[in-house]
Amino acid sequence: MAWGIAIRNRDRSEGDDAGFRWPRLSWPRLTRPRWSAPRLAQIILAANGLALLILIIGMLAVSETRRGLVEAKIDALRAEGELIANILAEGAAESDPTPVLLDGEARAILRQLYVPEDVRVRIFDKGVRTVADSHLLVSRFDVEPLPDIGDTGAPGRDQRPVFTRLLEGLGALLRTQEEREALRRSLRDEVDLAILGEAVSGVRRQEDGTRVVSVSIPIQPVQAVVGVVTLESFDLDALIASERRALLPFILLAAVVTILSSLALTVFIARPVRRLALAAHEARLAGGRRVKMPHLEGRKDEIGELGLALHAMTEALYDRMDAIEQFAADVAHELKNPLTSIRSAVEVLPKAADAERRDRLLAVIQSDVKRLDRLITDISRASRLDAELAREDTAPVDLAALLRDIVQSYRDSRGDGPEIVFEPAAEAAPIRGRAGPLGQVVRNLIDNAITFSPEDRPSKVRVSLFRGHRDGFPAWTVTVEDDGPGIPPDNLETVFKRFYTDRPRGAAFGTHSGLGLAIARQIVKAHGGSILAENRTGPDGAVKGARFVILLPADRG
Repeated sequence: MAWGIAIRNRDRSEGDDAGFRWPRLSWPRLTRPRWSAPRLAQIILAANGLALLILIIGMLAVSETRRGLVEAKIDALRAEGELIANILAEGAAESDPTPVLLDGEARAILRQLYVPEDVRVRIFDKGVRTVADSHLLVSRFDVEPLPDIGDTGAPGRDQRPVFTRLLEGLGALLRTQEEREALRRSLRDEVDLAILGEAVSGVRRQEDGTRVVSVSIPIQPVQAVVGVVTLESFDLDALIASERRALLPFILLAAVVTILSSLALTVFIARPVRRLALAAHEARLAGGRRVKMPHLEGRKDEIGELGLALHAMTEALYDRMDAIEQFAADVAHELKNPLTSIRSAVEVLPKAADAERRDRLLAVIQSDVKRLDRLITDISRASRLDAELAREDTAPVDLAALLRDIVQSYRDSRGDGPEIVFEPAAEAAPIRGRAGPLGQVVRNLIDNAITFSPEDRPSKVRVSLFRGHRDGFPAWTVTVEDDGPGIPPDNLETVFKRFYTDRPRGAAFGTHSGLGLAIARQIVKAHGGSILAENRTGPDGAVKGARFVILLPADRG
């Protein structure tokens, strides 16, 4: 490194005419993924190592441009050179008849001066001839080792290590234009500039690639230049190497800290994430068998939250799979009953002796076909319900207006049966939800209440709305009551199960699929609410009817 004069601080298309091609089916691979190495750990180590490498190279490269160090050395050499030049101008130059430098006096003066071992002083006359050299005066000579036998390297080539030259090349990016020019100068160029009457200083490169700090001062008795005194210092590379050696302990410490931090990140981040990934793949290949996620509940960070989320997600998926399997079994069971009845009737029909018996068998077949149609319709509706609820966006709904419209539609469409009464405790009941599914819940409950209302005496179906609380938050409570026989205490929860039916006396067989209350609970849960069943009792404890209670969160916006 050197300083110069005046130092400053999609897939490829098959073609339009390719014709029809059968699509290629790609089946999923059911093999366990092979992990050759923890890739996240490699990324962590590579990122930290790269950052450290850039920092180390930057520190070493910046040491190439220690301008303060070079400036101090140039100032010291200039001060000493000016002193020597003044002494030579007074004692080793004459101006009569022409200005000239006296060689003998110059050598005598230089011999008497103290010159440090790491500094070389040369005196040149006006013709750039060497007059005196401090190294020759003390019998010091430059020693250059001969190349090895068979070495075809040209003399004067750069002998420095490759790493040193690489660092110098990086440091060159920080040099100024003057520094680059000074680095390319030779000693002769420097002396020629000084003979013109101007002091020259800077860092130049020697033939072997080493650098030398040089200062050339013109010798001027009056105005004319009679010679040049040049001072050279050769310890710049040694100083820079010493600084790099001083940085080595800090580099080693930074490397150790980087490795330890990478290992810590690997242990606390990469390994848990890999365990979660392996458990997820194992769950995918388990074929329905439950696979427990790794226990990360003790971690109070994002990895712990990820573990809890994956655990909750897999449990929800397992529960959904179990529910689907149970639903499929229930559907098969419910469909099997009417099919068995139809098959029996069809087998007996050809053997019927009279028309009356055949008519009864045909009526059984028609009834079972209607029952099958009703079951299939309700099953299809229940299977689509989750997707519809997830697809539809919630919106502000006035629950009071919704209930009022539903009750009024029942009053307008029914001529007989129980009286339907709406008893609101508020004119408006704002909630966020989906009006269509919520209306289906209320209709299912009203239809159920109408079914169980007594026919031998006047009765009412009461729909009430009032403000309440749920889990400490404001909520709206909707109740649907009837005057029927009530619900057996053991069945207050069972009534919400799929395909459960408890037909009132006199009701036609197969008119209820047993999915109405199950669908109602499914919709209410999707809205963040709850639904339960209970019996109405009188002062004497006698059951006076059934009551269904719905709690829905109030809209606090």
